[in-house]
Amino acid sequence: MSPNVSLEGRTAVVTGAGAGLGRSEALALAACGANVVVNDMGPAADEVVAEIEALGRKAVAVTGDVSEWALGDRLVRTAVDAFGGLDILVNNAGVLRDKMLFNLTESDWDDVVRVHLKGHAAVSRAAAAHWREASKAAGGPVYGRVINTSSEAFLFGSAGQPNYSAAKAGIVALTLSTAQGLSRYGVRANAICPRARTGMTAHVFADGGNAPGGLDVLAPERVGTFVSYLASPAADEINGQVFVVYGDMVALMAAPTVERKFTAADGVFSVEELHAQLTPYFDGRGPYRNFAAYNVAELDMTGVPNATAAKK
Repeated sequence: MSPNVSLEGRTAVVTGAGAGLGRSEALALAACGANVVVNDMGPAADEVVAEIEALGRKAVAVTGDVSEWALGDRLVRTAVDAFGGLDILVNNAGVLRDKMLFNLTESDWDDVVRVHLKGHAAVSRAAAAHWREASKAAGGPVYGRVINTSSEAFLFGSAGQPNYSAAKAGIVALTLSTAQGLSRYGVRANAICPRARTGMTAHVFADGGNAPGGLDVLAPERVGTFVSYLASPAADEINGQVFVVYGDMVALMAAPTVERKFTAADGVFSVEELHAQLTPYFDGRGPYRNFAAYNVAELDMTGVPNATAAKK
């Protein structure tokens, strides 16, 4: 394996790694040479550790809920104690409580935001503190990679997932802040919006998605490969980016742009002037011409006809 993409001697923490995307990401990192701290809520974490060890790599399980702030410190401490440091953090853990906004309960909101957004923040904070101290001790930048898991739901504003969409949008903002705040220490932070068939998304991707030859377009292993790349030395110039990834493609999202600037003639808007400028501009505007990035739904599905293009 090329040194540019090898993770030999690196240590990774992967949250929600007992199944699905997290498991595939942990195995992919290990296949590239990394030692892995495998986090999940239950015994599935130990099963993934056994799979990694079968690859000839080292791994250790840490069970617990990522939304508990102290677990972030425990994950980092385990990486340091077991393998001598921390190089890579993959924030993946999440839950679903899909409801339309008018049916959303307080617990539906709190559970999703707590696990997804607070969970990302808790582990990222602990990793950031570790890398900052390591950089100070080294007298210069260290090696650090953060890969966060967002979703196309934040790009669309998924109607049946107001909680999930909001949490995933928050994760992108957290990623940008992480990239800005930690780059001086050598850390690179990026977000992925994956499509993959897992236990959590079986109801979304139950049909379709098979490429010619029987290959699964939505296999989580495809996402794991890209995560391994973002974790590698080759991705050192990639920071603060958002990618949609699935099948045979990786799509780099562009930053939002200013479509039109409206300026008050005398320096202060009146309601009448706002009406005069804005109302004609939006007159007849289609329902899908808004801030949502609906064009992402038109991305290629590896040439598979009738494949479902939906949320993570």
